[in-house]
Amino acid sequence: MRNDHLNTVVKLLAAFLVISLSTVVAVVLLRHNPALVTTAVWIRTPLVAASAAVLLLLSRRAAAGHRNSFRRLRVIAIVVLAAIVGVVAWPGAFPVWLRIEQAVCGVFVASVVVRTNLRVVRSAMAGSSGETAAQR
Repeated sequence: MRNDHLNTVVKLLAAFLVISLSTVVAVVLLRHNPALVTTAVWIRTPLVAASAAVLLLLSRRAAAGHRNSFRRLRVIAIVVLAAIVGVVAWPGAFPVWLRIEQAVCGVFVASVVVRTNLRVVRSAMAGSSGETAAQR
């Protein structure tokens, strides 16, 4: 069961990385349009792509049974989701097109947060390292 959920998490985060890298490319191509590419967009998009890469790396390690990577994945995914919600909800801080892109990414990351916090997945990860229910 754990591997099914974590394999799906890997796929979701791979899609998140592809979208994020595509957005960075779009920012570079649209760099001469200050209405579409603001300073905040220049700062935000590479950071999102980097966080997507880190999350994907952690998810692959977690799927391979690395418990510490699983913990980090859970925490960082929640932080990234909170940041995405902030970007989407903060009117005027970012162009509409970026807020829409972030909302799409937010759906992927929210699914990751839900899946990695399922009791069956957490229990399977705890069990894979020899930890008992009493130690959790």
